[in-house]
Amino acid sequence: MFFPLTTEAVDFTPHGSQPGLQFPLASNADCLSCHQSTQRSSDPYNMPVDTWIGSMKANAMRDPLFWAALDVANNDIPGVGDFCLRCHTPEGWSGGRVVKTGQAAKGIVNVNGSQGCSLQGSFTEAASNHNDYSGVTCQFCHRIESHTPLGQPAATQNADIWLDDAACENSYSGEPCRKGPYKYNDGNTPPPHDWVYSSFLESSKYCGSCHDISSPEILDNGQLSIARKFWHNGQETDVAMPIERTYSEWKNSYFADLIYRDPFEALSTSKQPVLQTGQTCQTCHMPETNETDARACVFGVNRPGNLPTHQFAGGNTWIPQVIKAVYGDDLAANDPVGLDRKGALDLTTSYAFNMLQNQSALVTAQVTAQTTQQLTVAVKVTNLTGHKLPTGYPEGRRMWLQLEARDGNNTVFWQSGAYDNSTGVLTEDSQLKVYETLQGIWNEQNNTCETEDGDGDVMFHFVLNNCIAKDNRIPPLGFTGAGNRELAPVGITYPADPQLAAAVVNYDVTDYQINIDQVALPITLTARLNFQVASKEYIEFLQKVADDNNLPSENALCNRNWTEGPANQNRASYMTSLWQTYGRSEPVPMAVDTLVVN
Repeated sequence: MFFPLTTEAVDFTPHGSQPGLQFPLASNADCLSCHQSTQRSSDPYNMPVDTWIGSMKANAMRDPLFWAALDVANNDIPGVGDFCLRCHTPEGWSGGRVVKTGQAAKGIVNVNGSQGCSLQGSFTEAASNHNDYSGVTCQFCHRIESHTPLGQPAATQNADIWLDDAACENSYSGEPCRKGPYKYNDGNTPPPHDWVYSSFLESSKYCGSCHDISSPEILDNGQLSIARKFWHNGQETDVAMPIERTYSEWKNSYFADLIYRDPFEALSTSKQPVLQTGQTCQTCHMPETNETDARACVFGVNRPGNLPTHQFAGGNTWIPQVIKAVYGDDLAANDPVGLDRKGALDLTTSYAFNMLQNQSALVTAQVTAQTTQQLTVAVKVTNLTGHKLPTGYPEGRRMWLQLEARDGNNTVFWQSGAYDNSTGVLTEDSQLKVYETLQGIWNEQNNTCETEDGDGDVMFHFVLNNCIAKDNRIPPLGFTGAGNRELAPVGITYPADPQLAAAVVNYDVTDYQINIDQVALPITLTARLNFQVASKEYIEFLQKVADDNNLPSENALCNRNWTEGPANQNRASYMTSLWQTYGRSEPVPMAVDTLVVN
């Protein structure tokens, strides 16, 4: 499909609320005074602003990896950055500072908007100002509707959300309601702004609004079509390319079945959990605090065991520390008094480490056969999460097994999955097991899903991909999506779970053959599961695209004179320098098991 160099005829975001809101999204400054505090020692660990400010949601527009990937997307399909920025800067997008201006006249677009050049603010501007670089903001989340204006259920993908854009019923401010999980019918004082209880905010479907991503449905000269249709089993289907499916993975798991099959229609109308045994996205990513003096607002009551913290922790331990290193001092100088941005980034990093190392996986190693010449070792990885492991953004993200054997003299004599921290190189040995999804571009001439270019380098064309060459990520417990073309494993078959009907197992076993002839006993085996946010191959791909297409520097691209961020280099070069300077996205050991063989 050919796309013009401007977006006058192509609309990559035709669904949901559009720019030109009657009530523009408010700045985070409107929330700071009540929902951020350092009056109590527990506040930075519980209150909404303090826990959100260091999250990747708050820093979605400071993430240098996002900006380098955005340049690749716009280079592949001019203007498609509108689709990406809708999620990352809802305040800027809905305010008409990306592509769509919010003007009714047909064809009025912001030509440079898809590149982020017309956004207000900067990477380091104070949180008290209107700043399009503030990421996924408070009012955006707390104005999301559960249904369309016509009463249809809200979409669960691509941020095709509807925002409440009418004055709250019986409003005293004349503004839309802030939606939240409390009813205030228990005698507690309600907040000093218009509010309404919303069970939708407590559902996983709410999270699915942004955490299922497909190739966009586009409006081209008045006609709706799919930008990239999904090729499955050698056939072009009638559905969009499934880029990310975190919500759908959960929905087809035991965790969802414990609660309800339809995660919105059967929601309880009370604040109590539907089932104590059930686990929504919020259970893990917005855990309830048990602090006795935990509170959501400086004027609010204590809510021990009844306050979802705004951690939004995932597996990203690397980028928060990069953001802290490059922007932390300026943010600390510009932010309001009492807002500990650098401390919040450290807190987010600790949340991510805890998520990876204590809540995600279990590794066990077992010798299944032994002779004087050879050991056969089975390493089992069990997924403890409610979605595939790993999940989310597919490009450059991977998990792999590292098995190391030491002899009686404590010398490593055999290894699979060796990684060199000084170069970022993962050794491609014959027994290496990497868990990942590799998406590619379907070649109709040779009927293959191509993931490498003509030079043999791995490609990561997020918006051009239309097939899946590999997806051996480990399913969650009770996963019933193995027969679903959008969720099915590719290149691996997970056996049926003997205890859960229609489900496959939530673990994978890898057998290793180790030559031990003439090796001094005892042998110590160490099995380690590693996770990495951005592989060397991904960083090199971003740089190659920038070099091959002579992508300009940030200032040249956007006609700026910035000194922060990429400034006088292109975004890929900036990302490459950060990758080299700050640990090359050092892998995190998620789980370890050690075994001694005599």
